[in-house]
Amino acid sequence: MMGELLKTLHDFGIKMDDYKYLPLIDDYDTMKAQGDKTVYIVAILSKRYNLCERKIYKILKRMNEECRNRTVDK
Repeated sequence: MMGELLKTLHDFGIKMDDYKYLPLIDDYDTMKAQGDKTVYIVAILSKRYNLCERKIYKILKRMNEECRNRTVDK
């Protein structure tokens, strides 16, 4: 059962520590829906989550690409 769950997560491109970025993604989506610019959002999230801006961009890119690619492929 556990092995099947881990395989499914892996198949969808989810890494074991992705759960900790879910609040960051929610904040990004909320701010983007309010019309804020990406550069501003990344600067705010960088301070809020104590991550460098480059890391925020990498998280956003990876999470968005993987979700899009996996839903199209399946």
